[in-house]
Amino acid sequence: MKQSIGAKTLAFPTPAWVVGTYDMNGKPNAMTVAWAGICCSTPPCISVSLRKATYSYAGIMENKAFTVNIPSEDYVKEADYFGITSGRDEDKFEAACLTPVRSELVSAPYIGEFPVVIECKLLHSFEIGLHTMFVGEIMDIKAEESVLDENGNPDIEKVRPVVYGTGNRSYYGIGCNLGKAFSIGKKS
Repeated sequence: MKQSIGAKTLAFPTPAWVVGTYDMNGKPNAMTVAWAGICCSTPPCISVSLRKATYSYAGIMENKAFTVNIPSEDYVKEADYFGITSGRDEDKFEAACLTPVRSELVSAPYIGEFPVVIECKLLHSFEIGLHTMFVGEIMDIKAEESVLDENGNPDIEKVRPVVYGTGNRSYYGIGCNLGKAFSIGKKS
């Protein structure tokens, strides 16, 4: 029997993505978000939700752009750091020893060391409550050649993305492949 645990911000999986922005002076900044995901196929869009109090919120509003940087398990400490420190107080890229790279397509930096980067122009923003949801149209995805599959797409087992466990506030890697989508459910 299922037990009610109440209305909570709990869903599985939840990404641990790092959103890149420029501040009002053009300084690169980034913050870790978990309230995020693909939200439209055509045009291809992604959503991220931030509180107004964050430094990155103002950067997205000012520049009408952001990047989504997908850290591999190798960068879990840096991803956590980007979520617990404010860009108002220090240069996060310098402190984390990571490289901000200027996007040629949108007014936002991406993290050179992370294996996958999604460059987005701001399409919509919606105040929901404590958070504002930003919907960004995906202008390009950049991926390290080493994480691409034979079709030129990022391979999740090579990327080794970090996911966030909202219930216990911990980071996890991905599990094993369980089967092919749009196929495993077909009757044999």
